[in-house]
Amino acid sequence: MIKGAPESDDQRRSQLLRGVLDLCLLSLISSRPRYGYEFVEALADSGLELVSEGSIYPLLARMERARLISSYRAPSSSGGAPRKYYRLTEAGRAELTSGQAVWRAFTGQVDRILTDTES
Repeated sequence: MIKGAPESDDQRRSQLLRGVLDLCLLSLISSRPRYGYEFVEALADSGLELVSEGSIYPLLARMERARLISSYRAPSSSGGAPRKYYRLTEAGRAELTSGQAVWRAFTGQVDRILTDTES
């Protein structure tokens, strides 16, 4: 076993996730609008607990500036301050569809390499 492997594993997972986090967020809001913390919860429920709110909000802001998503405020169900919800735009839906196709092709290619060279 390589010393420090768990740390290395987390670093690799973090790097891989960084490249597809935007697609994950687009996919999560393709089914329904969500507010910031819901993204963290949904990602954690899917086993991607490495993602914090601190990394999600800047990405949401960039995606909104790129017009892939739009936002609106709605009252909180818990009676607190209104929450900012995000939803897909048509451009965001097209980006998600394109990104899913690229992801499937890429992971298929990587999987073939990793499977063909297993020792």
